[in-house]
Amino acid sequence: MTELGNEAKVQRLSAEDIERRLAQCPALPSLSSISNALRSLLQADQRYTAQISDIVRRDPSLTSRLLRLVNSVYFGLTTPIQSIEEAVFYLGVRQIRQLALVTPIIEDFQRLTVRCAFPWREFWQHCIGVALMTREVIGTVQAPLDEGDYVAGLVHDLGKIVMAWSFPEHFAAIHHARANPEVDLTETELAVLGMDHTQVGSIYMRSHNMPELMIEAAAFHHRPQEAKQHTLIVAAVQIADLLVRNAKIGTSGNLREVAFDECMASPGWQILFPTAHEAEMAIARASMGRSLQQLPSILENLV
Repeated sequence: MTELGNEAKVQRLSAEDIERRLAQCPALPSLSSISNALRSLLQADQRYTAQISDIVRRDPSLTSRLLRLVNSVYFGLTTPIQSIEEAVFYLGVRQIRQLALVTPIIEDFQRLTVRCAFPWREFWQHCIGVALMTREVIGTVQAPLDEGDYVAGLVHDLGKIVMAWSFPEHFAAIHHARANPEVDLTETELAVLGMDHTQVGSIYMRSHNMPELMIEAAAFHHRPQEAKQHTLIVAAVQIADLLVRNAKIGTSGNLREVAFDECMASPGWQILFPTAHEAEMAIARASMGRSLQQLPSILENLV
């Protein structure tokens, strides 16, 4: 048994028991098929506002998020936007695509969190914040070819969600046992459950035949140097995660504070910027800093 002070005692599980329970966790359809009609339309060479608006209008949740976002303080509009066509015009294809991705994924995530009390809204903000910052970080070294980097950032902490569904008592014990915030969350997860969220997430994703990029983002976002196929994007996810935690935007459930210098000393930073000059680093830091300042108002209207 694992002793947790005044908290209930839970049994630390073997790898075999954990994998058996994970096999019962429901699949997330949005991760394998995300808004296909909208995605194909947005990838076309000619993009018509009326066509995009017609597809957006079919999804009430996406419509609601779109209108909230476009009317947020971030966009500084003096007259509220009530038309989907106007919202599409202001936001542009990139923002619409990201909204189309995040809406079904977060709704699927929410179905797995009903068993545990946790500040889930702040957790969704952390996940989306990491997704947005992953695009910002990777964009400093290469032009993104698709939305893979964004989705990698969005699902990096999926293991925590799966843990909450599959092991609700362990999940509750883990987050009630955080007496010392200097102890990293993964250490507590290993002590209480027997696996940390990076292992849980990667096992779950592999069992559901998710793309290797998503699997590596879940498995290696704390140690991107171990990623085999998508090292640069996983490195960007690590940096984005640290930056969002440093700025205290949302919550990942990891209470250990992150200093800004830790972001620049991380393995991910060394992977992405191994030989960069100080001037280049100053530009990158300034760009990331501006994006971080904008995140709270964006996230307030997304989640």
